[in-house]
Formats: sequence, C-alpha cells, structure tokens
Amino acid sequence: MDFILIYLLTVNAAGFFSMLLDKLYAKKKLWRIPEATLLTIALLGGSIGSLIGMYTARHKTKHPKFTIGVPLILAVQMILILCIQ
Repeated sequence: MDFILIYLLTVNAAGFFSMLLDKLYAKKKLWRIPEATLLTIALLGGSIGSLIGMYTARHKTKHPKFTIGVPLILAVQMILILCIQ
C-alpha cells in the first residue's frame, strides 16, 4: 500500500510540474515537452496532478485533447479504482 501511495504522489507531482515547466518553456520559446509525454504522465496515474497543473499554469486549456482528454482519463481511472475494490 505504501508503494502505491508513493507512486501516485510521485506521478501526480510529475504531471503537475511537467505542465508548469512546459508553460515556462513555451513563454521563453525553448524546447517543449511533447504532448504525448504530457498525456502519458496522465495515463500512468498522474491525471489529477496534470489537471491541476493545466489550470494553475493556464496551459493547454484551449486544446480539446487536454480539456477533454485529461478529465476523461481521470474519470476512467476513478471507475477502474471503484471496480477493483
């Protein structure tokens, strides 16, 4: 159980900070984090952190791939958790 909690905290922190970092890179016109990487982090369990990071940094909030995709990923993850228990 401790492993799962540590994993979820880590992957959600990665999702949050990857959104913030990509926004910073976008403002400075630097190399960007690929969208596939941002979505993969969400798929691996970081959907809550990614969603919070998205709206905190106001990043990717006009892209349906993210505004629909990340909440959908979160919903599917929540349903899976409920089904497993």
